[in-house]
Amino acid sequence: LQTKFTSLDGQDPNKIPYDELEMLEEQVEQSLAKSLENLQSDYIDSLVMHSPMRSYEETLRVWRVFESFVEENKVRQLGLANCYDQKTFLRLYEDSHIKPKVLQNRFYSQSGFDSELRDLCDAYGVTYQSFWTLSANREAIKSHEWKAMALNKNLTPQTLMYAYMMSLGHTPLSGTTDVTHMKEDVDIMMRFQNGEEVLSKDDVETLSSLLGVQE
Repeated sequence: LQTKFTSLDGQDPNKIPYDELEMLEEQVEQSLAKSLENLQSDYIDSLVMHSPMRSYEETLRVWRVFESFVEENKVRQLGLANCYDQKTFLRLYEDSHIKPKVLQNRFYSQSGFDSELRDLCDAYGVTYQSFWTLSANREAIKSHEWKAMALNKNLTPQTLMYAYMMSLGHTPLSGTTDVTHMKEDVDIMMRFQNGEEVLSKDDVETLSSLLGVQE
């Protein structure tokens, strides 16, 4: 189970899960309580900050409350999303008592595919979760070369993209609501979890070239 705390800036004004007039720390407490209620659980596997706050001071205030949740066994690990600045991520990592275990970002060309941040995640044992993985890379996925490899691997172009991300050691997030697509996504995930080498090193290099990823 993974959920997020989102600041007022990113909230639907009609669905704010906390009292916007309360102190920031209390907003975080109320947000987690609402998540536990909605998920019908007494714990969360992974709690992610939707993005750095407006100031670093506020970001650290939220993180301190996050850390208290881990200490109280309400949450098992912590993460940060929509952080594309290496210095910001490193500063939080260094200042935190309980280190982030997840970085969740868009995987797209505008951020250079987070090459430096992904290297940092590898070095620090942080799971890189990608979102917008398909939507941001449609041109590459629609290419003849991509489709040909997918056919050769008995995959769809979309699950080939997920296989590529997992071959890099990352965790792509799927937002599909289509049952068939869900089954396809779970199938490729299980193949990796069972130790199958779905893509060779050469395959990964070919796909990186099609995407424009510098590895």
